[in-house]
Amino acid sequence: MSYGGFRRNDNFGPKPVETGKEYDVQITEISRKGDGIARIQGFVIFVKNGKVGQNAKIRVVQVGNRFATAEIVDGEASAPTSTTSSSAAESSSEQVTS
Repeated sequence: MSYGGFRRNDNFGPKPVETGKEYDVQITEISRKGDGIARIQGFVIFVKNGKVGQNAKIRVVQVGNRFATAEIVDGEASAPTSTTSSSAAESSSEQVTS
């Protein structure tokens, strides 16, 4: 249904990614839902469980008109750092309570 005679063109042209293909990206931001955000040629890709600063190989799960969604296939650039810091925090809290 069109309001006021204005009809939006939902065909934004060719996308720089394709469903099922893998790409190397860097996660630069976090979305409101907590997913990582990467960009390929300016096209937004939401990466499940992505962390800021992480370089990862992703597989595109779905491509929409304005963004794509993907999952990490390989790449844990900043994840080991966060895992190490959380385990260090746990061990230091154990020492304080002992």
